Amino acid sequence: MNMKKKQSAVKSRSGSTTTGRPEDERLPIGSTFAYGLQHVLTMYGGIIAPPLIIGAAAGMPSEEIGLLIAACLFVGGLATILQTIGIPFFGSRLPLVQGVSFAGVSTMVAIVDEGGGIQSVFGSVIAASVIGLLITPLFSKIIRFFPPVVTGTVITVIGLTLMPVAANWAMGGNKAAPNYGSVANIGLAAVTMAIVLLLSKVGSATISRLSILLAMVLGTVIAFFAGMTDFSKVTQGDIVAFPTPFAFGPPTFHVAAIISMLIVILVTLTETSADIIAVGEIVGTKVDSKRIGDGLRADMLSSAISPLFNSFTQSAFAQNVGLVAITGVKSRFVVSAGGLILVILGLLPVLGRVVAAVPTPVLGGAGVVLFGTVAASGIRTLAKVEYKNNMNLIVVAASIGFGMIPIAAPAFYDQFPSWFATIFHSGISSAALMAIVLNLLFNHLKAGNSDNQSVFVAGTERIVKEQDLKCLADGDRFENGKLIDCDGNEVPVESASKSDH
Repeated sequence: MNMKKKQSAVKSRSGSTTTGRPEDERLPIGSTFAYGLQHVLTMYGGIIAPPLIIGAAAGMPSEEIGLLIAACLFVGGLATILQTIGIPFFGSRLPLVQGVSFAGVSTMVAIVDEGGGIQSVFGSVIAASVIGLLITPLFSKIIRFFPPVVTGTVITVIGLTLMPVAANWAMGGNKAAPNYGSVANIGLAAVTMAIVLLLSKVGSATISRLSILLAMVLGTVIAFFAGMTDFSKVTQGDIVAFPTPFAFGPPTFHVAAIISMLIVILVTLTETSADIIAVGEIVGTKVDSKRIGDGLRADMLSSAISPLFNSFTQSAFAQNVGLVAITGVKSRFVVSAGGLILVILGLLPVLGRVVAAVPTPVLGGAGVVLFGTVAASGIRTLAKVEYKNNMNLIVVAASIGFGMIPIAAPAFYDQFPSWFATIFHSGISSAALMAIVLNLLFNHLKAGNSDNQSVFVAGTERIVKEQDLKCLADGDRFENGKLIDCDGNEVPVESASKSDH
């Protein structure tokens, strides 16, 4: 029998079923939804922040902002299901959670402030996303320009750029609040982080994998008894509500707004390409140009349709890439379950209000571990890179440094043109663009390269000749500039000048 044709599903001791690719593993239904809920809790703060910010900028009352939040949850869930389950030409079929992209928040606020209103935001998202959908074949062809020196750099920077988000959550999330940065908030985050670490250490693999979710639940319970969370608003408002199409009026289209949003779409395409490659590295599966193209088309289709339901641009959530890395749960169906939970949260605002009661410092404590895991995954990829007789070390150093600039100095590009600032305010986009350009310059356009192009590279390698090792005996060691044998006696070392005579 041909074994390649056979490939029947194999059931593991834990009850999971796999058909070959790591991301196609099917877990028991209970585990699937538990891990899916963990993904939802991880990205919940991130997905509700953009509608909160944009709604406030548009001067919306709280009930309308609530509609925006529900819409973003609903659309994010549908986009996640499309990305993970996939249909022909759409969906990478990887464990990627989709949601409203942070990349466009400042641009959308600017469109609102310039008088376009929320309708102009929706119109610009539709038009720019359709253009993005048309140009995805170009982005899907760049896979060969993403060797480990590029992907490792980008994954590392994804983790590092998310750390300020975790720190802000740990401090309370709202800089205007009187208790922002209080010992109580940071203490709650520290306790949550400690619970994550302790649960990760226990002997049970199931508990270890659910450490983030369990730590959030326990952190919330601790916060409740400490008077740091409020469930009183859970019963206020509608229990069931379907997003009304164009609830805020029909979209309007303005050229300037569309151009600004198109820059955001280019940034989103760059970041999503990096996230697809990153999760492919973490899962240990093949990611080719077709898969990137399918993933980007799912992003753009979701973004183009989202304004119909009063939502914004959609992209992969980098923090959930970290969750895949830390739990080791690679199944895309787990993330699909998370997408279904998001859809339900969007239809049942009461459930959304329950999840919203999780204190921000609890998210921050878990986020420190999650986002650090993303960076660690990037470092692990960089460990595979060859640094001898090439410029790879400089590619990594310059790209990470460049990606850290907007994190270390958020106002660094404020005096630049808005289109430039939009691209480079993202540390992920900055690092990705720099790594791609430097990799092309040094590893593809090799004209003018020497054997050892950099003093930094030369300083990273130590070479000992084989004939030198043959002179050593067991127990020999080097101490304070002297060679000592196993009996503690100094072995005379003849200088190179003497040996030449």
